[in-house]
Formats: sequence, structure tokens, C-alpha cells
Amino acid sequence: MEALKERIRREGKNLGNGILKVDSFINHQVDPALMLAVGGALAAHFGALGITKVLTAEISGIAPALTTALALGIPVVYGRKTKPITMPDNILVQSAPSHTKGKEVRVMVSPEFLKKEDKVLIIDDFLATGNTIMALVRLAQAAGAEVIGVGAVIEKSFEGGRAELEKMGLRVRSLAVIEKMTDDEIIFAKGVSP
Repeated sequence: MEALKERIRREGKNLGNGILKVDSFINHQVDPALMLAVGGALAAHFGALGITKVLTAEISGIAPALTTALALGIPVVYGRKTKPITMPDNILVQSAPSHTKGKEVRVMVSPEFLKKEDKVLIIDDFLATGNTIMALVRLAQAAGAEVIGVGAVIEKSFEGGRAELEKMGLRVRSLAVIEKMTDDEIIFAKGVSP
């Protein structure tokens, strides 16, 4: 997705330690037109696989997950990081270390929204180490659902998350794959994610 790569080149900031700040169009302020294009591209890739639910983690995964689900015409479910009083006592919960928060975070889903007959597509803003996405995979599997694939807006290939997900037999699609980040430059992998 060339428009996405251009925005990353123009507005993305390497904060060091593998952290890319894209707050001006994905993580704090969201560009709705770009997110519609992102959702359309991810839906086009996974659309023929019989997906029944899109799953993500709050909060930055919600925008791309919502537009992907909209393009597919299916619901989106997001893993909550804090348990509201409206959520039942019996929940699905997994933990993962968060690179940007610097601590372990929990993601939880009410079992009423993920069922064993569901075919799940996991969508997130970033694929780095894959820890949050693997927690979402475990949540879906705990519900008895089948995880069909993983879609990411931005992948930092130098952090190895894709290899971990592919070891699990998951199909992975990223719209912008970053090979290397320096103080002055963001270098994208050649070609498009398989």
C-alpha cells in the first residue's frame, strides 16, 4: 500500500528501541480515509476464507479492525484491557508483554462473542514481536474458534513476529513491512507481504 508507506515516511518518527510513532494517522489521531483503504486491502486478501469475526486488541487495533470487518460485512470483537462491570465473571483472558507500554498487559473477551463455530481474522495496527497477536490467537483458541489469519497495518520484520505466527501455521498479511529503522530513514522491504 503505497499511500500508507508514504504517510509512514512523511509522518512516522523512530523513537528508538524499535518504537515507531504514527500517532498522527493511526494511533492517536486516525485518518478515516486511510483506514478505509487499509480495511479494504486486508478484506480483499482474506475475504474468500469464510471469516465470521474480526478480532483485535484495544485500542489502536480497533480502527483497522473495524474497517476490515466493515468491508467483510461481519462483526468486530476487541479484547479489552480492563474488565468493565458489564462483562461476566467467566471471561477469556490472556497476557502478553507490551513493547510500547513496558509492562505485561491482559486482553480479555466475553465468551458470548467468540464461539467454536467462528472463523477468526486477527487484525492489529502493528506486527512486531507478535506477543499481543499471539495472546489474541490463544483467546480465540480458548473459545474453540479457528484462527484463519493475521492482518497488520505495519510490520517491523526485524522483530521476528511473523516467523512466530507462521510457526503456528497462520497466514500473515502486512500492508507495510519495515525492514530497518534508522534515525534518518525508514527502510521498507521490497515487494508486498505474502
